[in-house]
Amino acid sequence: MLHPVEIRSASTSPPLPRVAPHKPRSLPQTAPPALEPPWHVILWDDEVHTHEYVIEMLGAIFGHAHDLALKMAKEVHASGRVVVATVHKELAELRQQQIEEYGPDKRVPECKVSMRATIECSE
Repeated sequence: MLHPVEIRSASTSPPLPRVAPHKPRSLPQTAPPALEPPWHVILWDDEVHTHEYVIEMLGAIFGHAHDLALKMAKEVHASGRVVVATVHKELAELRQQQIEEYGPDKRVPECKVSMRATIECSE
């Protein structure tokens, strides 16, 4: 049982709020994570595969339109290499693998392998 004094003092004082005192937060000062730079997928010329093969392969793997694929086929033949895509690293690795596994050019009997591709950081 409560004493009369305790009842009187409890009923006359307002209840205290149950709020945590304000303390400013101190967040660590860190820079946002840097974005990974894009990577180039580079197709290398080998003097064995035909323009038709290159156009077909670029359409199948990258979805390049005929005109763009033809332009790239001419560039790889003229300069020895061409950037066929610029994408994030994992996709660049996949596209490189797809080029190298595409298979030989059936139009050229002495062709036994796919074209060669590499990737390199764009920066």
